[in-house]
Amino acid sequence: MSSRLAGAAAKASNRSTSAWDVIIGSNAFIGSADSITTAKRVGNSDNSNYFQGHQSCSLSSEASAVPSPSHYLGSAAVKDNLSTLRRSTTCASGILANYNSPYEASVIQCLRDNGGTVFGKTNMDEFGMGSHSTNSAFGPVKNRQTFSAGGSSGGSAVAVSTDMTELGIGTDTGGSVRLPAAYNGITGFKPSYGRISRFGVIPYANSLDTVGLFTRDCSKMVETFNRLRHHDSQDPTSTSQQTIDRLDHALSEATTKANHLRTRPSDILRIGVPIEYNIEELHQDVRGAWKAVLETLRSQGHDIVPVSLPSTRHALPAYYILAAAEAASNLAKYDGVRYGTRRHANDGEGGVLYAKTRGDGFGDEVKRRILLGSYTLSSEAIDNYFIQAQKVRRLVQRDFDRVFSMPNPLQTAQQFDLSEIEEYVELENKLGPAQIDVIVCPTTPTTAPLLSDVMKQTSVDAYMNDVFTVPASLAGLPAISIPASLPEDYCKAGELNKAGIQVIGQYWTDDLVLSVARMIEGCMNGEKDLVSAALENEIP
Repeated sequence: MSSRLAGAAAKASNRSTSAWDVIIGSNAFIGSADSITTAKRVGNSDNSNYFQGHQSCSLSSEASAVPSPSHYLGSAAVKDNLSTLRRSTTCASGILANYNSPYEASVIQCLRDNGGTVFGKTNMDEFGMGSHSTNSAFGPVKNRQTFSAGGSSGGSAVAVSTDMTELGIGTDTGGSVRLPAAYNGITGFKPSYGRISRFGVIPYANSLDTVGLFTRDCSKMVETFNRLRHHDSQDPTSTSQQTIDRLDHALSEATTKANHLRTRPSDILRIGVPIEYNIEELHQDVRGAWKAVLETLRSQGHDIVPVSLPSTRHALPAYYILAAAEAASNLAKYDGVRYGTRRHANDGEGGVLYAKTRGDGFGDEVKRRILLGSYTLSSEAIDNYFIQAQKVRRLVQRDFDRVFSMPNPLQTAQQFDLSEIEEYVELENKLGPAQIDVIVCPTTPTTAPLLSDVMKQTSVDAYMNDVFTVPASLAGLPAISIPASLPEDYCKAGELNKAGIQVIGQYWTDDLVLSVARMIEGCMNGEKDLVSAALENEIP
């Protein structure tokens, strides 16, 4: 075994007993009590055999050509809806109990090609449907034992926040990476739609699903994203190399043009603050953290500009109509005949072929969304619900295109009619409202709630957690959640005392979003060198 792998094994096996107990108690990993305890025992007895003994850390065959240490991505906690060889992929659902994929997701193969390893498969909301990782056949994921881990990628987030892995891989449909990142005090990134291959991801909603990443800081996030983004011919939604070249060229031209026109120094950003995001449900502690970040940015010389995204108030219901409709279609194949676990040989009694298989295999939340999606796609409802939701989705995207100074490279340039803009939107000049580089807003309306309170919520109450993350998902935009400290007046002893702050950029400006997040991270930590490097080297 190489010294690099032996060192990683030694680091893992030297964790304190309490750290192992925490991860076992969190229910973050699928079968964590057995696999993690085995890993601890094998690792403590013989460090050199740690990776061989712990199946979920096994290296793929191509790892014989070990990359250089500078290219080593480290161990990853992988959400259980990404297909992996030699271990089951269940989506935390009874309908896929003991399913073993015959192939591996492209992002996992890419991880291995860059020297990374799969530490284990992590618990999640069933098929990605939930905001707290409580809708799982394996039981809820626990954040610090009593708090919500966020969803649906809660297991991967907990694995990173407890230092079990350097990297977490999940999927983000309407906030399923950013929300857990906010609740666990780590960094969570959803790239532009099509940036990372979805091949091998068991789908929830194809037009929204995006592979997302968890790390403890932005530097690691930048490194990981640069390693994993590439065109994949196996994924029809992956951006082709020809399109990548065209979008990069369009972005470069737009940046050059903007730099000629701008009247302020190139390292000064215009930060957008959506007025519609200052909602009644936004808790004071999160609002305080948001204001503190904006004041810090202002003190660095950046412009803070109020902007309006009027379609935001319709984004959440539109998202749940569209996501449920796609889910109903995607999950129709799990009937126990072609796909899924068939538990009852006499399931066809009474002329009903697979009702009991689906009834027993799916959880309550999945059934609820299948019913909602099936109804919105029915002939009597499709015009009033599904089609209207698609129109709202375009309005949400149009709102973002209007406020960003960078044009959307997927859309033809368009002139926005001032008569279509709400009366309360302030105009910067006769040409229209101010345009911005990025948006900075809260990731969630609250900090991580207690699991006991989550269990008392209705489904509609739980849906409200996605109110700030859904708009970027509908528009396919890059967005990252980074932790920010709560104001001292709201800090409590023994708690995380962090809120998630979200940075959203125009489509294909992933590098800018990561740079701004890195800059904010440096500002909040007082790291002036990091701030300067982000501004000078990465922000266009």
